[in-house]
Amino acid sequence: MEVSKISRSRLRTFGIFVFIVCSVSVIRTSAGQRGRAVPSEHPRLLGSRLYLQSLAASRPEDYKRVVAVARGHNADDHAKMISMSLLCAIENDESLGKAAVQMAMKYVDGPIRAGHVTFAHDLARCAIVYDLCYESWTDVQRAQFHEYVNATVDANVRSETHVFHNGWYGYKHWGIGLACYASYYENDRAPAILEALEADWRTRAAPALELAGDGGGWAEGYYINYWLYEWLFFCEVARRCEGLDHYTEAPKFFENRAVASMFEAYPGISTYGSRRPIPMGDGGGRRFGGDRDKVLSARRILVSRYGDEPAHRAAHAFNEQTPRSSVGVYAYKDFLWRDTSINKVSLKNFKLSHISEGPGYVYARSSWDDDATYFFFKCGDRFTAHQHLDVGHFLIYKYEELAGDGGHYDSFGSDHDVNYHLRSIAHSTILVYDPSEKWRGIRAGNVTGNDGGQSHDWPHHNGAVTDPEQWLAGREMYDIADILAFEDRGAYLYVAGDCTRAYSGEKMDSFTRQIVYLRPDTFVIFDRVCSRDADFEKTWLLQAMKVPTQTYRHLVITNGKGRLFVQTLLPARPQVRLVSGAELYSYGGRDYRPGRDTGPAPECRIEISPSEPSLCDYFLHVLTAAGSDVESVEQATLIRRGRAQEIAVSVGTATINFAVPGVGGSIEQSGQRRQFADTIIPSVSPDN
Repeated sequence: MEVSKISRSRLRTFGIFVFIVCSVSVIRTSAGQRGRAVPSEHPRLLGSRLYLQSLAASRPEDYKRVVAVARGHNADDHAKMISMSLLCAIENDESLGKAAVQMAMKYVDGPIRAGHVTFAHDLARCAIVYDLCYESWTDVQRAQFHEYVNATVDANVRSETHVFHNGWYGYKHWGIGLACYASYYENDRAPAILEALEADWRTRAAPALELAGDGGGWAEGYYINYWLYEWLFFCEVARRCEGLDHYTEAPKFFENRAVASMFEAYPGISTYGSRRPIPMGDGGGRRFGGDRDKVLSARRILVSRYGDEPAHRAAHAFNEQTPRSSVGVYAYKDFLWRDTSINKVSLKNFKLSHISEGPGYVYARSSWDDDATYFFFKCGDRFTAHQHLDVGHFLIYKYEELAGDGGHYDSFGSDHDVNYHLRSIAHSTILVYDPSEKWRGIRAGNVTGNDGGQSHDWPHHNGAVTDPEQWLAGREMYDIADILAFEDRGAYLYVAGDCTRAYSGEKMDSFTRQIVYLRPDTFVIFDRVCSRDADFEKTWLLQAMKVPTQTYRHLVITNGKGRLFVQTLLPARPQVRLVSGAELYSYGGRDYRPGRDTGPAPECRIEISPSEPSLCDYFLHVLTAAGSDVESVEQATLIRRGRAQEIAVSVGTATINFAVPGVGGSIEQSGQRRQFADTIIPSVSPDN
C-alpha cells in the first residue's frame, strides 16, 4: 500500500538524521565547543545594562507599563519579580533590587520542589533577579542561591524526562538553563549542568521536535501553548550569552512554528484583545487565560529570529493586530519581545493553508479577515498521553465554533477523561463497534466504556515513549496514521488521510478520509470504511457546538453569529441520532459526565449510521458554513458513475469525483477537470 511506502521512507530518513545529530552532538560536547565566552559581568541574561537602557528608550510605552507593575500593581510573583529586576538594572534602583531579592529568597529558603511541578519557573524568576539585581545580593545570599539551584537540579534528574510529553522544556530545562547562565562564574557546578542540559537537548529533544513537530505543529497538541514560550526565552538567553543558536538544531520545527501558530488561532480578536487558540488534545483555551500571551510572545521571538523571511514578516503583521499582552501585568513580555522595527507584509497576499507533517495537521482559512471560515484536520502518529484517540478529527469555525472538540479536561485520568473526553466518541471521526473489544488501560484511569473508537496499547500513564530512539524502535505501535495527499489550489484545498492503523486490526480493515474544501465556506467529506465483520456497526460522528435543527435533508447547527448546514448524501438511508442533554456523556449503559465545566464544548453529538449491515460503507457529507442570517444553502447532488466505480457530488459550480475503491479523484470546475494530488504539495503564498 502506498501509505506504508511513504511512512517507511520518512522513518528511514529520520533515523539517519537522529544518528547524525547524536554523533555531531557527542563530538561538540566532548570537544567543549560552547561558542563564545559567557560575559563575566552582570546583567547578561537579557543583555547588558546599556542594552536594556536603550530598549527602555526605544520602547517607552511598553517600559512605562513595566514600571507601573514594578512599583505599584498587584501581580503574581513571576511578573512582579521580572518587572522589578528590569527596573533595578535599567535605573540602578537599589531599593527595588533589595525588594526583588527578598522575594527570591522565599524560594531559595523554601523547600526544594521536585516532580510534576513548575520548579523551573521558580528557578527562572530567581535567576533573573540574581542576574539583573546582582549588586543587591549579599555574598551569603548568593551562596544560598547556588545551593538552591544545585539541590533543585539534583532532585529533578528523573523529573519530566519524556521529551514528547508535558513540556519537558518549559517545566524543567529553561529554569535550569537560566539559573546556570546567571551564576556561571560563581556557581562551580553551573558549567557542567549547562553542558548536560545541552547534551540532552541535542541528542533527545531537538530530534523529537524534528519528528513530532515537523512543519511547526506539535503532536502533543495544546500543551505547546504552555511550554514553548519558556523554552524560547532560554534560547534567546543562550544566543545573547554565548552566541549559541539552538534553533538551528531543529529547523523543521522552529522555522515553521510562527506560521503554524498563526493558523492555530481561530479568526477574530476576542477577550482583552486576545486570540482564541484552537483545541488540540488536552489543555485549556476555551476560556481566556494567560497562555494566550505566551503564544503571542513565542511568535514574536521567532519573528525576531527569522524576520528577514517573507513568511515571518507576515507573522509580524499578524502579531501587530494584537500589539499588547492581554494580561496587564505581563507588560514585560511586550517590552522584551515586541520588535516593531521588523518590516511587515500584507496578510492579504499570504497563504491560506499550512501543513505540519510531523503531527499530521492541516490548517486552512478562507481569508485572513476576522469573518473568515476556518478548518483544521488531524491525521497523525502517536507520541504521548496528552494526545487523544482522534485520528481523522476536524474543526470548523465561522464567527463561532460550529464543529468542535467534545468533552472536558476535568482531570488527567478521570472517569470522564478516559471514557469520553479523549476517546473517539468525543471527536468528529468514525466508530466501528465490536462488542467484544476491550481497552487494557488509558492513562492511569479506570476504563469501562467501549465506544467503538480508536485504540492504543497504553504502555504506561504517559502513553508512549521517552524519546525518538524509543519511538523508532516501537514505530509499529506509534506510526498509526498518514496524510496521503495535500494540495491547495486557491479555489479548493484537498487532503486525504489513512486512519486505518489508529483502530484495532481485529475490527478495522480500512478507513480513509478525503476532504475537499471549496472556498470560501463548503466542505465535502468522503469516507471509506471497511470492517472485518459486517455486523460491526459503523457510525459517522460530528461534534456540534449546539443542538441542530432538522429540515429536509439538512441538519442546521447555529451558534451565535455562525451557522453550519450538514447534508448527508451517503449512506443512502441513514439512521440519524442526535445525542444531547443528559445523554450526551452516556453510552453503553454508563454515565461519564465531567467533574467540572472547562468552557464551551459541543452540546450535541451527531451520529449517522447505515441502515443495513455491510463490510464496507461509504459516508459522503457536504458541510457549509455561513452566517446565522442565512436560511438555506444550495442542495448538493449525488452522482454514481461507471457501475459505482466512481462516486461524484455536484456542489454549486463544482463536481467532485471520488474513485472507488482506492484513494483518488478529481474536480471539475468551469469546464476543466483536474486530478487530485497523490502526494503532499506544500502550500505557498499566492504571490510566490
